Amino acid sequence: MSTTERPRILVVGGGYVGLYAARRIQKKMRYGEATVTVVDPRSYMTYQPFLPEAAAGNISPRHVVVPLRRVLPKAEVLTGRVTTIDQDRKVATVSPLVGEAYELPFDYLVIALGAVSRTFPIPGLAEQGIGMKGVEEAIGLRNHVLEQLDKADSTTDEEIRRKALTFVFVGGGFAGAETIGEVEDMARDASQYYKNVSREDMRFILVDAADKILPEVGPKLGTYGKEHLEGRGVEVYLSTSMDSCVDGHVVLKNGLEVDSSTIVWTAGVKPNPALARYGLPLGPRGHVDCEPTLQVKGTDYIWAAGDNAQVPDLVGRKAGNENAWCPPNAQHALRQARVLGDNVVSGMRGFPQKDYAHANKGAVAGLGLHKGVAMIVMGKMKIKLKGRLAWYMHRGYHGMAMPTWNRKIRVFADWTLGMFLKREVVSLGAIETPREEFYEAAKPAPVAAAPKEKTEEKAKAS
Repeated sequence: MSTTERPRILVVGGGYVGLYAARRIQKKMRYGEATVTVVDPRSYMTYQPFLPEAAAGNISPRHVVVPLRRVLPKAEVLTGRVTTIDQDRKVATVSPLVGEAYELPFDYLVIALGAVSRTFPIPGLAEQGIGMKGVEEAIGLRNHVLEQLDKADSTTDEEIRRKALTFVFVGGGFAGAETIGEVEDMARDASQYYKNVSREDMRFILVDAADKILPEVGPKLGTYGKEHLEGRGVEVYLSTSMDSCVDGHVVLKNGLEVDSSTIVWTAGVKPNPALARYGLPLGPRGHVDCEPTLQVKGTDYIWAAGDNAQVPDLVGRKAGNENAWCPPNAQHALRQARVLGDNVVSGMRGFPQKDYAHANKGAVAGLGLHKGVAMIVMGKMKIKLKGRLAWYMHRGYHGMAMPTWNRKIRVFADWTLGMFLKREVVSLGAIETPREEFYEAAKPAPVAAAPKEKTEEKAKAS
C-alpha cells in the first residue's frame, strides 16, 4: 500500500464500473496528479454477460475475467473489503483477506460495489440453490450438471436417476433464459456420450413470477424465446414462484412438485447490502441516490454508477417519463463509468460536471449455440431479430464490449476453435475439494482395536 501524500481517489469495487472508471481516471490524469486505489474482495473483474457461455463450456472461465493488477498497473489494487466509511474524516476502513482491518484516507470516492443476487426466505434455497453472479458459480454449475449425468448413467436407482436429471431454473430474465438455454444445449450434446442417458430422460424447468420471459427485448421476442425453449423440451411456468426446495424437493406455487439436484437461482439482483454501512443517501430499493452527474446527492467528492446506483435517465425523462431511471445493465454501466471518470478528474480540478445521458441501443440475448434474440434501436426504429442472426449480434456486441484486447482475442479464439472442435463434456467437480484425495492418503491410519479375548486377560491379570 502506498504512503504517498498525493490526493487519493478511492474506488470501492473492481467490477465493470470500478475497472473502467479507474482506467478512465488514469487516462485523463496528469502524471503524479493523484493516486488511484481500487479495493475489491477479488483481484479480477468478471464480465457477467459471458457467464452462461462459460457455464456451457463455450468460453474458458479464465477468459471472462480481467486481472485488475494487469489492467491497472499504475493503480493500487487492494484485495479486501471496505467495511465502513467515515465521511467527516474522509477515511475508509479496509478489511483485507488476512490480517487486521486498517484505515485508509481518501480525498475522492467512487462507489462501484455492483449488485448481489436478490433472494427471498424460501425454505431450502440457501442450502440447495446455485447462483450465477460470479465465474466460480458458472464453473460450479457446469461441473455439477455434468456430474448429474455421470450419476444418472451409473445408478440403477430410478429415484436417484430422476432427481439427477431434473434441472430447475428460477428467473426468466437475461441470466435465467440465457443460462437454461446454454446448459440445455450442453446437456443435449453431452448425452450422446452416455449409454444410459438421453435428452428425453432429462427435465428442464424454467419458473418466473412474471407473465413473460426476457422482458428486456420486448413482448414479441419474449414470446418467441418462450416458444423456442418449449420447442426444445423446456417446461416454462410463468406467473408462479417457488415455495420451497428443502432437500431438493421443489414445490411451486402452481402446485407442481418435483425432486431436483440442480436448482439455479437467477431471479434478479439487488444493490450490495454493504451500502447501508457507508452513510450514503439511498433510494427506496437500496441504491445510492445520484444526481445526473453521477455525484452522490449532497456531496461534491463522491460518485457512484452501475448496479448500485440510482441514476436518472435523462433521455427517458425528456421523452415524458418523469420517473425514468437507468436500468442495471452492461450497456449503461460502461458509459456511466466513462462519464464518472471524466467527472472525477473535473471535480479534482474544480471544473464543471457533465450530465450522463444515453439512449437505449437495444438488447441481445443468446439461447445456446446459433440461437438468440436481439432488439436493435436505431432512432425511432426498432429492428427485431431472432435465431442465428440474433446470436451473431449477441456474440459480436459482447465480444467487442469485453474489456481489453487481450480478453477480446482470447474469447474470439475460443469461439473460433468451437467451430471446428467438439465441446468438452468433462466434469471436474473434484476441483472444488482438491486436497480430499491427498488427505485420505496422508491422514494417520486408525489404531486397530485389541482383540476382545486379550483385553479380558489383561483385565484379570491387573
